[in-house]
Amino acid sequence: MGELFLVPTPIGNLGDMTYRAVDTLKEVDLILAEDTRTSVKLMNHYQINTPMQAFHMHNEHRKLDEVGSKLISGMHIALISDAGTPGISDPGFLLVREVLSLNLKVTCLPGPTAMIPALAQSGLACDRFVFEGFLPPKKGRNKRLEKLSDEMRTLIFYESPHKLLKTINQFSEIFGPERGVSISREISKMFEETFRGTLNEALNHFNAKSPKGEFVICVAGSK
Repeated sequence: MGELFLVPTPIGNLGDMTYRAVDTLKEVDLILAEDTRTSVKLMNHYQINTPMQAFHMHNEHRKLDEVGSKLISGMHIALISDAGTPGISDPGFLLVREVLSLNLKVTCLPGPTAMIPALAQSGLACDRFVFEGFLPPKKGRNKRLEKLSDEMRTLIFYESPHKLLKTINQFSEIFGPERGVSISREISKMFEETFRGTLNEALNHFNAKSPKGEFVICVAGSK
């Protein structure tokens, strides 16, 4: 029987790739990549010549049986996303569930994920936290936030640049303008930056400075 490896890839700096991750990608029979055009840069950098196939949110349902059959036949397969750990706000959960239902082995390597460095450097409580990922784009967005308004643990969200101001404004309205927040962008990249302050101060900051890059928002829990 084969084995499925979940292999985290750098969220920015290619130097964050682990030795074990490189060795695993070289040794498996096939790499499933969220976007092969993105991942080929990483493969070329580390001279990884393993065959790749696309595996993303638009084809994962129909590829489950195919991947399961390959694992049963003895192939070892690695799953990677464009950046970070597969399954964390990226494709992967459905495949892991399918592989486990076939009584096959799944191994996840430790490695990069944007939420952990953002939380660790936020200055907010790190001992207990809630990861919410991306909020619903429209329907259910306010309802979700209202349910979280009394949450005492630190809240972690992902957000895109064109929705950042809208999200901060909603946080301010529902959580209160004086709630503490830490907003990190482009973690591990050249223009990495973290803003720390209140939600009201964050709104003023990003109104004056146009948001660019991918963001991780850490919001202090309710007191």
